[in-house]
Amino acid sequence: MYIAVIDYNMGNISSVANALKRIGAEVKITNKAEVIDNSAAMILPGVGAYRDAYKNLEELKLVGVIKRNIEKKYFLGICIGMQLLFEYSVEDGINSGLGIFKGSAERIPPVVKVPHMGWNQLKILKKDSKVFSGIKSGENFYFVHSYHVVPENKNIISCTTDYGIEITAGIKKGNIYGFQFHPEKSSMEGLKLLDNFWNMAKGRKTDDNNTCN
Repeated sequence: MYIAVIDYNMGNISSVANALKRIGAEVKITNKAEVIDNSAAMILPGVGAYRDAYKNLEELKLVGVIKRNIEKKYFLGICIGMQLLFEYSVEDGINSGLGIFKGSAERIPPVVKVPHMGWNQLKILKKDSKVFSGIKSGENFYFVHSYHVVPENKNIISCTTDYGIEITAGIKKGNIYGFQFHPEKSSMEGLKLLDNFWNMAKGRKTDDNNTCN
C-alpha cells in the first residue's frame, strides 16, 4: 500500500515525497499509469506555471490516468495540483484544466502584495473532515501563490485564509482534497495533515460522505 506522488516535471515533487516519508508513509514518485492505478492514493503537487503544468500532464498521458482514478481512491492536489482540478486558469490567457470541478483560478487582486507568500492562518469550515483531525482553526500554514481558485460550488470549500480578500485555502468533495498552501512546508501542523491523509488512505480513518472507505 502506497501513495503515488505524480511526477509531471513540475517543482516541489521531492519535497512532498520527503515529507510523506517523514510521517512513515510508503511513497512512489511516478508518472507510470500502472503504478498510479495500483496506489492507495494519489497526490498531485507542483509549483510553476499552470499552462506548463497541464501541458506536461497531457504529454505524459496522465490526464486520463488521473480522471479514471480520481473517483476510486483518495486524491490530494497541492498548490497548482489543486488549481488544475478546475476548468481553467486565467494565468497567461485562458488555459484549460482537468475540469473535475466547475470554477477557475484567478489572479489575486493587486490591492494586496502578490505573490501571497508566507504563513497565514486557516479558517476551517469542514471541521468534521478527518483530514483536519488534531488541527484547529487559527493554525498557520505556508502559502506561496499568485492565483487562487474560485469554485462555482462554494460547498466544496473546506478552509479559507484572510489575505485582504478571502482566499480558498482548501477544497473537499468525497475522496478528493486540495490545498492551496503547502503542507510539506508547514512544520508539524503540515505533517499532521499529511499523516491524516495517509491514515485515511490506509483505511484507518474514513471521512464524511466519502466514496473511498
